[in-house]
Parts: sequence; C-alpha cells; structure tokens
Amino acid sequence: MELVVLSGKGGTGKTTIATALSELAKDVIRIDCDVDAPNLYLFYKGRDIEKRDFIGGKKAFINKFICSKCRKCETVCKFHAIDNLTINAFVCEGCGTCALICPEKAIKLKDEKTADTFVTKLDKGIISRAEMEIGSDGSGKLITYLRKNAKRFSDKDKLTIIDGSPGIGCSVISSITGSDAVLAVTEPTKSGLEDLKRVVDLCEHFGIFTMVCINKYDINEDMSTEIEKFIKEKELVLVGKIPYDDIVMKSINELKPIIYYPDSKAYHAIRNMWSNIEMAIN
Repeated sequence: MELVVLSGKGGTGKTTIATALSELAKDVIRIDCDVDAPNLYLFYKGRDIEKRDFIGGKKAFINKFICSKCRKCETVCKFHAIDNLTINAFVCEGCGTCALICPEKAIKLKDEKTADTFVTKLDKGIISRAEMEIGSDGSGKLITYLRKNAKRFSDKDKLTIIDGSPGIGCSVISSITGSDAVLAVTEPTKSGLEDLKRVVDLCEHFGIFTMVCINKYDINEDMSTEIEKFIKEKELVLVGKIPYDDIVMKSINELKPIIYYPDSKAYHAIRNMWSNIEMAIN
C-alpha cells in the first residue's frame, strides 16, 4: 500500500504531515521524493546502510585532439550549449545531436552523475532518499529509482508513505504513478485552492484515489468553506482540517515529529485525520 502526500506548492505543511503520519502508522517504509529539497530524514536519527551514485543522464564532451573545427556541432545545437568549440555542461541536455553530426566523431556522450541515493535505516523501517548534485534537476527517473529501491525492504502488506514534490511536474507524476492513494495538503488561500485543483486534475487523470487535508484551516474559514465546496463537488474525501498551531514551528525547529508534542492542537487533528485515512483506504 503506497500513500503519497502531495501539495500544489511548497510550504503547505506536507512534510510535517508526512512525518506525523509515518509515526502514527508505526512500522512503515518512508520515501522522500521531494528530491530538490529533501528534509524528511532530518526528523530521524538513522544510519545510512546503502549509498549509490545515480546516473541521471549524459553530457557531451569534445576531444579537441580529433576535432577539425568545422563547427557543425555549434550550428545544430538547439540549446546553444556549444560556444567556440567548448560545451557548457550546465546548458547541455545530452541529446546527442552534436555527436551524430560530427564528421570526425570527436564528440562523445558520457554518463553524468546527478545524485547520491541512500537507504537510511531507522529504529523502525527505512527511508529511501537522494541528495542532488549542485546544479542538477530532480527527475522522474530518480523518483522511480527511489521507489524501486524502497520496495526491496518492503512487502505488499506494509504501508509506504511517500513525501512527494510540490506542484504537478514530472517528479510528482513519477511519485503517484502506480500508487494506491494520494493525500493532497492544501491551505485556505486563493492560490491554495487553485493549486489543489491542479493536483486533483492530475490524480484524476491517473485514476488515483484522492483525499484532501486543509492545513491551518482557521486562518481563513471563509476560504476553507470554499475549498470544502470544491471537495464536495469533485466527490473527494476530506479527511482532516488542521488548525494553526505555533507548536508546529517549535517541532520543526527541534526536528521532532509533531506527535511528540501532546499539547499541540495540530497533533490531535492529525491523529484524528490518520483514523479517517485508515478507514478510507482499508
């Protein structure tokens, strides 16, 4: 069973909720698919039991000892990555057109490491995660690898919680493809509703069962009511409404999941939400 926690944009409380649900669910597999800004592992004391290079693509290189300086490569590069017979690695997309056109075969494509991937063992369960190289982009290929990596430590009866990337891009599509359910976290603002609509459209396209949580619902209750109306129109499941709570910021600063703060209003709301999620997915 795979549950993906998503949000239309960053800063809605997605990781706070993902960590809390992971603790409430006890022994789970955790995957941090927010590879551009991974922070799920910060909330846990674990030990890296596996580290591997991830080859995310290729880059072109020119052998200047063979190059005849015909400059055909410069004329065919649609990304303008070649200037004065020098390839800008930050601009090159590794498409290989320059290598095909080169009459001297002086251009080769070489594998490019874009991330380190880790399996981190916790007291209960593991986290599958990645750390990107400077200047690299998070890719669907990397997300797919992280999910496959985690499955080696799981079985079909164990719950997997995925902390997805914000937005609706390639990495989000790779996070939800083949998953069982999505929890979309939104906030009571105009942009929050529009972002939620895009996430819901994406999940509908892939036929993923979708639940919704309104975080900090009480900072704008009129907007929360409007979001609830949208949820009802789309026949989605509203599993939780979490109030604004200063203790959440304290838990983030102290890098402890919110469930370890029994006086927190947000914790009690998330605990009730977890009960609703269990009923919805079982």
